[in-house]
Amino acid sequence: MAALHKGPDDNESDSFRRLALNPFYGEANPIGGMTEAPPRHRLPAGPLPPSSAYQLVRDELMLDGNSRLNLATFVTTWMEPQAGVLMGECRDKNMIDKDEYPRTAELERRCVAMLADLWHAPDPSAAVGCSTTGSSEACMLAGMALKRRWAKRNADRYPAARPNLVMGVNVQVCWEKFCNFWEVEPRLVPMEGDRYHLDAASAAALCDENTIGVVAVLGSTFDGSYEPVADICAALDDLQARTGLDVPVHVDGASGAMVAPFLDEDLVWDFRLPRVSSINTSGHKYGLVYPGVGWALWRSPEELPEELVFRVNYLGGDMPTFALNFSRPGAQVVAQYYTFLRLGREGYRAVQQTSRDVARGLAERIEAMGDFRLLTRGDQLPVFAFTTAPDVTAYDVFDVSRRLREHGWLVPAYTFPAHREDLSVLRIVCRNGFSADLAGLLVEDLNRLLPELRRQPGPFTRDKDAATSFHH
Repeated sequence: MAALHKGPDDNESDSFRRLALNPFYGEANPIGGMTEAPPRHRLPAGPLPPSSAYQLVRDELMLDGNSRLNLATFVTTWMEPQAGVLMGECRDKNMIDKDEYPRTAELERRCVAMLADLWHAPDPSAAVGCSTTGSSEACMLAGMALKRRWAKRNADRYPAARPNLVMGVNVQVCWEKFCNFWEVEPRLVPMEGDRYHLDAASAAALCDENTIGVVAVLGSTFDGSYEPVADICAALDDLQARTGLDVPVHVDGASGAMVAPFLDEDLVWDFRLPRVSSINTSGHKYGLVYPGVGWALWRSPEELPEELVFRVNYLGGDMPTFALNFSRPGAQVVAQYYTFLRLGREGYRAVQQTSRDVARGLAERIEAMGDFRLLTRGDQLPVFAFTTAPDVTAYDVFDVSRRLREHGWLVPAYTFPAHREDLSVLRIVCRNGFSADLAGLLVEDLNRLLPELRRQPGPFTRDKDAATSFHH
């Protein structure tokens, strides 16, 4: 059976191939018999010295992009050395073994309590939640809870009735996976005109007696904008008043749930809204931790059906666990707790404000070039999207992305989904570590490229689907 990801064919002879190490680089013996290299697609017959194995792997990885210059990813690319040391000391601890590693389990519990307080749970001590490998798993758990609650309320009609989930077409692909895996009909609100995410009226209009919930995204990956969570809840309140339908809301705060509490304190989007039953976030995005860690929280135990929770013995007591994965390292949870302690509210506010300031300043400088039109300005998530101005015909966003890659910058170009397939954009994610100085260097490189791009006879991109690997 072939792997899902197929690499290039290995046409090299298996009979004899010189070891691909320089004999005078590293610990190798320069006059040793470095003749037979290990095969690449089958296990070697015997072992290699650790220094040789390390050098072979390290040399190949040098061809990866520079993560600090990757403006496509939301994922954290830098942590303090102390966090790295802690993660190294905890990578052998299995998070699922809560009775063997009770202190790691306690740190997870504290992180859940801190997030419950941050997101204004009515009673943070009663809110339930767990760590996950990322927001994708957290979304799966939240979706499972929504479906199970709906099924219990509609036991007289289910499984004959088909449940559905309402969301914008801009949701992360994990929600499409959830609907596929758990046999839920996805009801996607398309983009219209200059509206690039879910709006309240459209969400309420798609709800019926089979709707398990509405997903509101706090920070769309397409353009960095917040969806109007409070307006969506208000529209669903009105729907319940008119029809009796009680539709809960899940907030996918993969990025925004770790930005808005610090920079947009007056924005009401979280458990202050009674209709919000659950929230997820990615600790490895604006939670400032290396991948992979996410968090899923429910307003109270009532929102998480008891039959979905498994219980293990913990410090002589009862420790609930709810996750799709079983064995996984405790390192990322420990790193999250370290970062919470290290920064506190004011530290997070300073870090996120700096990222937003860089995003807004960079967006303004790109707009001032005259060749581009901004869709967003980085004033919600520190993320903004832009496209070419209407009078630019010599090149397109895919040309820009390709030419920037020649200078080391990874800036994704992609086409928007249903009803706005005509719109192709570039998107820049400003994370911790992407400084104003680096933003200035990006502007300098872009300014150097523009004269060449303007002289093109037309866009060079033929296959726009293959032009970039944007997968949220």
